[in-house]
Amino acid sequence: MKDLNDMELVNFENYLQSFDYEARKEMKIGISEMLSLLEEDKVQVIDIRFPQEYEAWHFGASKNIPLNELPTRLDEIDKNKLVVTACPHNDRANIARIYLHLKGYKAKYLNDGLLKVLDYLRGDKAKNFMEEYNKTK
Repeated sequence: MKDLNDMELVNFENYLQSFDYEARKEMKIGISEMLSLLEEDKVQVIDIRFPQEYEAWHFGASKNIPLNELPTRLDEIDKNKLVVTACPHNDRANIARIYLHLKGYKAKYLNDGLLKVLDYLRGDKAKNFMEEYNKTK
C-alpha cells in the first residue's frame, strides 16, 4: 500500500480539523432522499464493492467502481451531480466518500447501506420506483 504524500496528508489533516456536527450531518444520505434525487437525475450512485459482489446482486441505478479502482476511474464520475457511495453497510462507502470529498466531489455515503436498499425496494415499492426512475432516463 502506498503511503500518503505530504500534500494528501495535509489535506486530510485539514479535513479532520474542520470536522464538526454539520460535516457529520452532510456526509450521509438516507435511502428515500437518495431515491428521490435519482428520480430527479441529480445523483450518481457508485457501488464500491468488489466486482464479484456487484455481479451477485445490485440495483440498476448504480455503477460499480470498486474502492480499490476508484483513484484510476474518477473520469467515470459526474462532478456536476451529488455522488452517493454505497456498500452493504457503509464502511467502504465512507472511505470512498472521504476520498471523493478530498478530490473536490460533492459526495455522501448511503447511511443505511445496500442491504437496507434491498428491503426498501421490494414488492410495490420496487415497481413504483422503477416506473418513476425509467421516466428520467
